[in-house]
Amino acid sequence: MAPQGKWKLKQFLNVLMDEQGGASLSPRMILLIEDARAQWADLDRRIAAFDAEFVRWAKENEEARRLTTIPGIGAIVASALVAAVGRAESFNHGRDLAAWLGLVPRQFTTGGKPKLLGISKRGNKYLRKQLIHGARAALPHIAERDTPLGRWAKELMSRTHRNVAVVTLANKLARIAWAVLQRRKPFDAKAVSVAA
Repeated sequence: MAPQGKWKLKQFLNVLMDEQGGASLSPRMILLIEDARAQWADLDRRIAAFDAEFVRWAKENEEARRLTTIPGIGAIVASALVAAVGRAESFNHGRDLAAWLGLVPRQFTTGGKPKLLGISKRGNKYLRKQLIHGARAALPHIAERDTPLGRWAKELMSRTHRNVAVVTLANKLARIAWAVLQRRKPFDAKAVSVAA
């Protein structure tokens, strides 16, 4: 199978057009590829401008700035959280926000015995995905720290599958985000409670 992905295609086109000069292509094909590359470069510039705008806004907005102090939550996730939940006043507890995002186990009860299944996947799909990606990136960094959250993450990784640990950390990050928004204080790794 041939290598796939944006960067592999970009490398291939660079070799084909820049190094080989499009020698094996017709003049019409060279024109089409150059046009596509110009559009691609323009899209990359526009995406970079939007990313810079998100970062600038997150630095100016008080809630977003506090959210970015949480490991695994950057400017894009913080701006999406603020846009979706504001100051999280409509949630009584952090677990309510996590449930709204679909980051809690679905329950199946029969004969009075509850059984926990996979996450419910209800709620805001974009935010859930972003929190999970942030948790995946932050988990190794958090687990190596000697803080309550770091010790909790290390213990979690020792007893569960990595993907389960990532989603559990995403749940925890949602709860921490709720606390940061409610208390209007930045995240403090040493003061965080892991019992919640």
